[in-house]
Amino acid sequence: MAVTSTMLPLGTTAPGFALPDPTGHTWSLTDIQGENGTLVAFVCNHCPYVKHIGNDFGRLASEWHSAGIGVVAINSNNADAYPDDAPINMPAAAAEWGWRFPYLIDEDQSAAIAYQAACTPEFYLFDRDLELVYRGRFDESTPRNGLTATGDELTAAVTALLSGEPISGEQHPSIGCNIKWKPGNAPGWFSLLK
Repeated sequence: MAVTSTMLPLGTTAPGFALPDPTGHTWSLTDIQGENGTLVAFVCNHCPYVKHIGNDFGRLASEWHSAGIGVVAINSNNADAYPDDAPINMPAAAAEWGWRFPYLIDEDQSAAIAYQAACTPEFYLFDRDLELVYRGRFDESTPRNGLTATGDELTAAVTALLSGEPISGEQHPSIGCNIKWKPGNAPGWFSLLK
């Protein structure tokens, strides 16, 4: 089911987390935090919307990381119901897309709930003080609308953040596959998106 992001209020402080990568190493928000900002992305392995932007996200994330933006991706999907999203498959997906940032497992889905993540992919950009300055989509392309993934909307926000310029308040929800919630885990607000 395709849903749109909830658009967490701007100015929200980044919720903390401590999540493992597939090797078992645990990463906290403090470990990820960049000198000039932090980008948190909710993604998964099998979603066609993530696959559509995977390579471009990897390329741009490397550029942003070099400029002092910490980058992390989080997989919150229920791997029991969706085995393609199991941790064992995450390293291959990350390698295919050129992801050089941590790709973490949100086994209990607490991070997705804290960030009010609804779909994959969904992006949250925080400033150096971990206050939310951008949330929503990578760009307006989707697997079905024929547009090429550019990342222009997220790039504009990152560029403005790095240059100290105001970030446009015209921000659009991401659209993608819904987070695959475990039984009983779907937050109350999620039912309003259907």
